[in-house]
Amino acid sequence: MAAQGARPRMTLPRALRSERLRLARSPLLVAHLACGLAGGLACGEYFCVARWDPAMSADAYAQFLGALMPLMSGIVCGLAIDEERAAGGLAHLTAIPSRGRAIAAAWVALATLGASALALAFSVFGAMLAAAGRLPLGPLPLIASWAGTVLGSLPLYAIGLALSLRLGRNAVIGVGAAGTLVAFFSVGGLAHGLMTGELTGLAPSPLAWIPFSWPARLGSLGAEVFIDAARAAAPLVATALAGAALSALTAGLLIVWFRTFEGGRSDA
Repeated sequence: MAAQGARPRMTLPRALRSERLRLARSPLLVAHLACGLAGGLACGEYFCVARWDPAMSADAYAQFLGALMPLMSGIVCGLAIDEERAAGGLAHLTAIPSRGRAIAAAWVALATLGASALALAFSVFGAMLAAAGRLPLGPLPLIASWAGTVLGSLPLYAIGLALSLRLGRNAVIGVGAAGTLVAFFSVGGLAHGLMTGELTGLAPSPLAWIPFSWPARLGSLGAEVFIDAARAAAPLVATALAGAALSALTAGLLIVWFRTFEGGRSDA
């Protein structure tokens, strides 16, 4: 009798499977694939013929993708929560006993979508440069840049989900847009390193320690450590550790907060 009356538990693997099935039918999946492919093709075509230093081209591309992540994660989180509200008033997340696991699965799923889009963007870019003979350091800098960009983005998805739930889509997109500006300024602006030859991921800027800058900074340092390991290794490790710690902290706070979440705003 006790077994019959027991409520089924939502384990994290089940929650992740539910998110995977839901996102497989969502326009967000196609949008991520399209953005990753378009970014890789457009930038790859440009850097295949541009006269910039090929090693610095990879660095600039990593900065560009990383700097866009605050805005892109904000858009994705806002649209994902809007989909949830339209489908059933957030019932998929709130009407189950294991709210913490549900929101954790949403965070993992959206971050995985972003990581997949970045992997596609870096892969297409690298393949095009390799075919043009403009990938002198091989694929490892791009792999390291991808890993750094993903790590730096993890806290942004947790923050984006919380803002989307509490304040609505427009607010989180606005915060993301401001974060992208901060990220670009943290590396001296778009293409600054290309024009000056400086390793701008190493720039001692106060903005470099604002989390919105970390996808660009970690992505850039992933490439720069293969250009000047003596200078880039220590900042890379320090920023990566900070990014990992903040990822764990923001994810934990999101889970704890969402257990008592009520309502929020759908569009503000």
